[in-house]
Formats: sequence, C-alpha cells, structure tokens
Amino acid sequence: MIMTNKSVKYCITALLVLVCYSASAQNGKIIEQTKFDIPDSLVNKYQQVIPGIRLAIDSVNFYRITYLSDGLKVKGYLAIPKREALYPVVIFNRGGNQEFGKITDAGFVQNLAVLCSQGYLVVASQYRGTDGGEGKEEFGGSDVNDVINLVPLLGNLKQADTSRIGMFGWSRGGMMTYLTLTKTTRIKAAVVGSGLTDLFRTLESRPDFDSLWQAMIPGYATQKKELLKQRSATYFANKINKTTPLLIFQGTADWRVPTNQVLEFVNKLYECKQPFRFILYEGGQHSLIEHRDDFYTQLIGWFNTYLRDKKPWPSLELHGN
Repeated sequence: MIMTNKSVKYCITALLVLVCYSASAQNGKIIEQTKFDIPDSLVNKYQQVIPGIRLAIDSVNFYRITYLSDGLKVKGYLAIPKREALYPVVIFNRGGNQEFGKITDAGFVQNLAVLCSQGYLVVASQYRGTDGGEGKEEFGGSDVNDVINLVPLLGNLKQADTSRIGMFGWSRGGMMTYLTLTKTTRIKAAVVGSGLTDLFRTLESRPDFDSLWQAMIPGYATQKKELLKQRSATYFANKINKTTPLLIFQGTADWRVPTNQVLEFVNKLYECKQPFRFILYEGGQHSLIEHRDDFYTQLIGWFNTYLRDKKPWPSLELHGN
C-alpha cells in the first residue's frame, strides 16, 4: 500500500490528536501518594507560635503526591481530615519560583494544618519541573494547567466535595490564582495574600527578575511586553470570574510585592464590580507574620461563608438610604 503525502499528514494529525486526548484524559490522575508525619520536635516548636496547632496536626493525614498534568508527572501535596466525611476543598498555590519557595513537608503542615483541621481538604501543586517533577516551569504560562488539573484530581477523592472548591494563593501563587480564575468558573471563593498583580512594576523594584524571567518564560526575549502583560492581573481584572468572591491581603511594608501595584489592581476590581474584600495591614511584611492571627481568622471566615456555607455575595449596586 502506497501512502500519499496527504495520507501521511492525515495519519500524523490523527496520531497527535489521539496523544493529546490521551494526555488530557489522564489529567489529575494520582500515580503516587505517600503519607508523611512531622517530627514531634517541630510540632513543639510550632505550638509555641501557633497555639492549638498540635491538635490540628493530629486531626489530619498529610501526603506527598505525584499526579499527571498535560502528560507530565508533577509533584504536589495533599491534606485530608482524618474523620470520614465529605469536605469542601481548598487548592493552595505556592509562591516563589522553581526550587525557591517550593513546598516542604514542614511548611505545608505549618501553614495549612489549621485550615484543614477546620473541615477542609487541601491540595497543592509544586508546579512542573520542581522538586523532581517533569517539565519546565514557565512562571504563569503552561504551568497554570498544573493548578487547573488539580480539579479532576479532586474528582477521584471520595472525601472531596467538588461542588465546593476554593483557592488560596500567596505571592507568585496569587498570580497563579488570578490566572486560573480567568480560565474556570469552578472556584467558589478565593483568597490571595501579597499577590503579584503587575510584573512591570515588579521589574521596577526588582530588576534582577529580568534575567530570571528570561530563563523561565518562553519567548521572553522577543515578546517581553506581551508576556508580562498576560501574567499581570491589573491588565485582565475584568476577565476574572465574577462569581468568585475574592479576599485580598496586603501589607504596607512589603518590599517583595510593593503595595502600589496591589492598590492599582484593587481599583480595577472595583471598577469592574468584582466581588472582593481588601484588607491592608499597617506595617505588614510579605509574609504578614505580624498579623498572622488576624489574617488566618479572616481567611477561615471567608471560606466558611462563601465556600462551606455557599452564602451569596451582597448586591454591588448602589442601594440604601
């Protein structure tokens, strides 16, 4: 049988479609799940700073996971309350880039055990190419799929209520959260702390990021302006899903994400009538460690209201006496 050029092209196209479909169908599949515990010495240390965290840790099972995203084996974390029930879910988006800021066992437990103990299943991605995962991180490019592909992963967990999915991002994870909210309506409530909203302004205060992003972002050398704009929520605020209420934290003493870029973004949200609440902490640094108790109370209250209890957002139209 002799194949024409047209036939060869058809076969190649069909094969590519089949491969892409197969990879898509596998998105979110957990291929490895390993339970881990935190040493008692660390728990004692945490207890001095976060009273009650020991009880929180004791009520949760923690796992390292490897899951499939666009055909890649990506690393991540999972926390599930021990009591058998159906739980609302929070997807956590980490900050940093590549190995800097990656999630560790200790960091995952310290930062998310309390939230999980309040009746939430928590899942997080390291993003592709990090912590031994396959692929290459793109700082808000195709790696956003690693966040989105956690949604089908949740569908395979019997404890996860996929009708109640929330999202919590910090720093660069805030950028990932905003990007995700332009691509799905599945997120019922979101919280962002010290989140990147304008990469142009970031370059003004941190010019060293230019070489970093050139190494990470495909096409950066020739399409810099467009690629930074695509990742800057200030420029796409009107595309963020209007049914996802946002809670945004920022500190006035944050040098990593200067407050001026967040204030500009918040004004854009107000103009396009995005449901949101903005809390600006006086003297708060990037981690908001000085205000941890308050912001954690606010965070859990937000998820309890708009995710767990599915309460509607108040009217944003002018009203009242």
